[in-house]
Amino acid sequence: MAATSHWLSVRVHAVRAEALDVQSFDLRAPDGGALPAFTAGSHVDVEVSTATGPLLRQYSLCNDPAERHRYVIGVGRDAASRGGSVALHDQLRAGAILRIGAPRNNFALDEAAPHSVLVAGGIGITPMLAMARRLALLGRPWTLYHCVRSPCRAAFAEELQALAPPGGPGRVVTVVDGLPGAVRLDLAALVREASHGAHFYCCGPVPMLEAFGRATAGVGDARVHVEWFSAPAPAATADAPAGSFSVQLKRKNRRFDIPADQSILQVLLDGGIDVDHSCREGLCGTCETRVLAGMPDHRDPILAGRKDPPQDRMLVCVSRCAGPELVLDL
Repeated sequence: MAATSHWLSVRVHAVRAEALDVQSFDLRAPDGGALPAFTAGSHVDVEVSTATGPLLRQYSLCNDPAERHRYVIGVGRDAASRGGSVALHDQLRAGAILRIGAPRNNFALDEAAPHSVLVAGGIGITPMLAMARRLALLGRPWTLYHCVRSPCRAAFAEELQALAPPGGPGRVVTVVDGLPGAVRLDLAALVREASHGAHFYCCGPVPMLEAFGRATAGVGDARVHVEWFSAPAPAATADAPAGSFSVQLKRKNRRFDIPADQSILQVLLDGGIDVDHSCREGLCGTCETRVLAGMPDHRDPILAGRKDPPQDRMLVCVSRCAGPELVLDL
């Protein structure tokens, strides 16, 4: 089972249907005490029991970040997935005990932005809901576009509308794009027409995030924020070697050869090195490691999609080396 930095036990307080194939789970401490604080955009690791063994999945927190007595996650049932969402929908009931990781945030909200443009596809609405709650509380201007295939899939619609009363600083636009004759959200126009200095956020399926990346290509990295809930196909750096490379661990004074068919993470774990990790897909950021020397070949959606990817850190679960050797702060 993958490691996480801090496990918590929580009890399922309530399960609620939010839309077609979407349920929310209200999670609370078994003793009724306070849970660790979180910020808008945070997610938690959830250990899911399935017929083939436990799985670790990441779900965004969608409740008010000011709440300390509960975490609320929204889960879309995906029959084509590896079973995590199906198990939660079909088996998890009020009173059950779950093991989760403490909240982490790779999708932080810039609360000082002059305007926040939030774009969600399907179940990608969950982190945006927490962001909308926070922006509404602060009185900051925001617009949220929720793209769904049909009206019955618009999860949390009533809560979102309540956060954006007429005359207020927020606005919610539901885009139904799966019906005959429907028109998809024009992301390029949305970015082009946004107010000066606006920050753009997107969470949704891979095609939407790829289109969002194209639409925001001319916007500075500091104003573009994305959250992937499934991994895109890895894109190798053009000049990265296809074969093996070596990794030196500076603090442990050990060296490992990384073959072409194994990740840095797997080789280190097999070698007895304790590396905190979770999703193994480059989505959660748990395995981010400082790079002291060498050039990382970023293949994760968190760092690789930036116009100027950092050279001083990498996600060792999927990324590799664009040279013969890396020196890591391990």
